[in-house]
Amino acid sequence: MHIDFDYLCRVTANLSGIPVRVYQAEGQISFHSPVTLIRDPMLLCKEQLWDIRDHVGTYLTEHFYYYGVLTSGETRFIVGPTRQLPASDQELREFAFQVGLSKEDAEEFGRSIKAIVNMPVESLLLMLCSINYLVNGERLELKDLTITTDEQDMLRTIRASQVIQKGGEMQPATPPHNSYSQEQAILRIVRKGDTAALHTWMERAPAIRGGILSPEYLRQMKNIFIVTATLCSRAAIRGGLDVDDAFSLSDSYIQSCERLDTAEKITNLQYHMVLEFTERVERLHLGEHPGKLAVAVANYVQHHLSENISTEALAQSLYMGRSYLSTKFHSETGIKLNDFILQQKMEEAKRLLRYTDRSAAAIGDYLAFSSPAHFSRVFKKYVGLTPNEYREKHA
Repeated sequence: MHIDFDYLCRVTANLSGIPVRVYQAEGQISFHSPVTLIRDPMLLCKEQLWDIRDHVGTYLTEHFYYYGVLTSGETRFIVGPTRQLPASDQELREFAFQVGLSKEDAEEFGRSIKAIVNMPVESLLLMLCSINYLVNGERLELKDLTITTDEQDMLRTIRASQVIQKGGEMQPATPPHNSYSQEQAILRIVRKGDTAALHTWMERAPAIRGGILSPEYLRQMKNIFIVTATLCSRAAIRGGLDVDDAFSLSDSYIQSCERLDTAEKITNLQYHMVLEFTERVERLHLGEHPGKLAVAVANYVQHHLSENISTEALAQSLYMGRSYLSTKFHSETGIKLNDFILQQKMEEAKRLLRYTDRSAAAIGDYLAFSSPAHFSRVFKKYVGLTPNEYREKHA
């Protein structure tokens, strides 16, 4: 039976309100979208999408956008991006920057992404199951994609390994744990945002003997990772990190961990996760015991890094006068408010210079500086090097 993929592509896009494309081998043969996209964000994760071999599958990006993929021989039917909850303006600006758009194009890109229909991943999968039945003649239900016999058997095995039924009492199946004190030490570090202490702890970290969470080693490490992510997110919230930011960061790391296939990669990702949680809290802490105002200001700045942050707008968001805010912030922290804002922008600039290949001019534009020269001048003032010198030093 001949399948008209272009027709399916167009109808699916119109019905779902989500961009759809069809690839034959490596070449795109059809693309329909309810919105005009300056640049297709799917290209950022094309390699990961091509790794999906099942007839129906999904891929979640670090910004919580997901794509649905249907494969039939050499043909790939790709729906997305969409997500369950609307993205914030800051998330959209970060997305546009990641795609490689200028500040001017970023606004249009953000409006287009906002106009894409938000759809739960389960609904996306059900839609693809319907198309899969037509294309591949395979009848799939949601449970076939989310609940597997192997996984359920593994869960039973894990549960059986946790306890031993003996004389009607539940007895531990593992030796005594030594992980609690070390866990508490790490959580204190995260809560305080003390990156120096974290580095010191890692240099002297003892061997930790935890419980058996799985009979399979890789699954054991992933389960421990999930527990660590959960605990670190709560510790970071206690340290002042915005609740939504903490949960989003935790979810993102867990999704990344699930895609890993070696113990070494999981260990490195876990350390990186703990470090990022600690760094996020550290950015909020001004002094040994930061007050509520300092934390509120720091959270606002982190959510508006790519904007031209004015003290007037910041003061309005906190329901206080501009002069009062500046004076109170300085008295509490010993730092002038404008200096703090620029310091935070420079920390983000340093991160982008080290871990992306975007030009210094593009980074300055993203951080809302009026010109490359202005960005370079401010960077030199606060960092002591020009942006290019900093990148060369840390390459």
